[in-house]
Amino acid sequence: MRQRQIIGNWKMYGLQKQAREYAQELLHKLPKVLPCAVKLAVPFTLLQEMSSLVKGSSLIVGAQNMHEAAEGAFTGEISAPMLQEAGAKFVILGHSERRKWFGETGEALAKKVQRALLVGLEPVLCFGETEEEKGSGMTRQVVEEQLLEVLTSLPAELVQRIVLAYEPVWAIGTGKHATGEWAEEIHRFCRNLLASHVGEDVASIVPILYGGSVNEQNIVSFLSQKNIDGALVGGASLRVESFYPLIQSLIQLR
Repeated sequence: MRQRQIIGNWKMYGLQKQAREYAQELLHKLPKVLPCAVKLAVPFTLLQEMSSLVKGSSLIVGAQNMHEAAEGAFTGEISAPMLQEAGAKFVILGHSERRKWFGETGEALAKKVQRALLVGLEPVLCFGETEEEKGSGMTRQVVEEQLLEVLTSLPAELVQRIVLAYEPVWAIGTGKHATGEWAEEIHRFCRNLLASHVGEDVASIVPILYGGSVNEQNIVSFLSQKNIDGALVGGASLRVESFYPLIQSLIQLR
């Protein structure tokens, strides 16, 4: 059975004081045992602090990026072993903002995913089309290219340790979002693509999340779909008052 989950991506927001207050408030609300996974991807500077704050709880902390090398002369970068030492359990890779603003390529992402798996970090691989690509009817083509440029380098036993996150670029931080039916259609396409590449057994257990302007008003339309296993949430995860209702929706719809 696929693990239902919700991931909050703080992006480049959050200082130590805010993290402490946030953790205290959220942990007060969260049950010790959850029927799904609740995760937070925080800035590098908060990893160690937040990991310490949530120790022994049901909240899982991770990072938002990493370099593909284990170490080296890469000024300003951070490695998978460093993330792991700081307490990260997972890492978001291939977010559209990384692809767009920092030129991340499929080749680099394939190496990053392999490195994360090698050290025991769970990769959350993001993919999705731009508004122009969607308007040109290229959604499936783009999704297939972005997935296969990473997955073809991995055996089935490693693919099953990845979380996928479909995030249409046109819906990220824009207030626009896909309908539940549209998202389900693309998620089903992705699962069928996985099945053709690594077999139905593996495809059936890989979680595929939806991301892109997810909020309290629309999350149920996504979570109620057969092939959507949760959500990757940006802005709504920055405040407990807007993130916790999303967590509740995931728990109630399990």
